[in-house]
Amino acid sequence: MNRNAEKTRYSDEELEEFKAIIEEKLNTARQQLQFYLDQLSEMADNPDAKIKALDDGIGTAESERLSSLAGRQRKHIQHLENALVRIQNKVYGICRVTGKLISKERLRAVPHATLSIEAKQKQHS
Repeated sequence: MNRNAEKTRYSDEELEEFKAIIEEKLNTARQQLQFYLDQLSEMADNPDAKIKALDDGIGTAESERLSSLAGRQRKHIQHLENALVRIQNKVYGICRVTGKLISKERLRAVPHATLSIEAKQKQHS
């Protein structure tokens, strides 16, 4: 193999490293989602919260905030699960625009990234 050739995919060892990072983030994200869902459930089951909500609307605002956070967390979990599928298919870390490898630094910071910094900057310019 030509050592000077540009690498087109991460090695199985590198993919394992990213898989561990993603699984840890998934675990945390699922715990956070469960927390939001528990809070929503508690608010729904607590009659005092309903009366308070009628008085000042705070309960409704808090419920909407928790629902929004839960929705965002679900999307984040889906992105992380999709990243695990890309690892399984050995296409993880490849920019969907340029076809080049996304930097390890970027993937460590945003493990579900599908765009290199170069492609992301072009999108916003």
